[in-house]
Amino acid sequence: MKLIRNALLSVILICNLNIATFAKNHPTDTIPAAAKKLIAAYPDFVTGFANDHLIFKDKSTLLWDDGIKNKSFQQLLNNPDLEDMFVQEYTVGVPKSNPAAMFDPGRIRNEALFLKMYGSDESAVRKNLTEIIWCPKLVGKKIRVTTVNSVDKKLAEISKELDKHPELQKYISNIGGTFNWRPIAGTTRHSMHSFGMTIDMNTDYSEYWQWECKCKNEDAVVKYKNRIPQIIVDIFEKHGFIWGGKWYHFDTMHFEYRPELIN
Repeated sequence: MKLIRNALLSVILICNLNIATFAKNHPTDTIPAAAKKLIAAYPDFVTGFANDHLIFKDKSTLLWDDGIKNKSFQQLLNNPDLEDMFVQEYTVGVPKSNPAAMFDPGRIRNEALFLKMYGSDESAVRKNLTEIIWCPKLVGKKIRVTTVNSVDKKLAEISKELDKHPELQKYISNIGGTFNWRPIAGTTRHSMHSFGMTIDMNTDYSEYWQWECKCKNEDAVVKYKNRIPQIIVDIFEKHGFIWGGKWYHFDTMHFEYRPELIN
């Protein structure tokens, strides 16, 4: 019995040493803070990080850092790696000032990530769509949104909160749209409406930078405008949505599910 007990103790000691060695060679603090945000934000898809790659449940990976530094604003929009999505910090709450030139936190999107989660083509995205009733008391309109990442449930909660504010009815009625597989106007980049995880408020009470400059040139100088009440923004942000009104290229009708950017 003594020999057996000593043998078991030896095995336990070896296991503990192996665990300690693994932890030393794979410290959690080697995972970039922003990558940890993606892991926390999308647990149904993202499981970890190793060798400069984000790891998914199906064992596939996406490159974190492509090694290209000092990208121009247009390069960040057109060809960002995963790390680039976090170079401009999105801040919740009341903005302290209008957005600085070319400051568009959230518009820098690695499309491969969203194609991976929401669907690689229109048909794949459509399979995950469902209908919810938008603001049953004040609006009562059916809208189509994705079930991926529980976006439908989060929009239902937002809808419930907005329904308590009849003073907001004109903004939340006649919404500009949800799912629509298409490129962003003037670009080859996917609109996030392609994935069914965005919603636009009433365009009659919204502003869009392309309407302001009457152009599609992303280098254009634009003058900021907004009429969307802060309470609407606060409700959306509470549920993981960012607001296009915090961009220099403002899109004040636009709300997009991006919990990894909400601090």
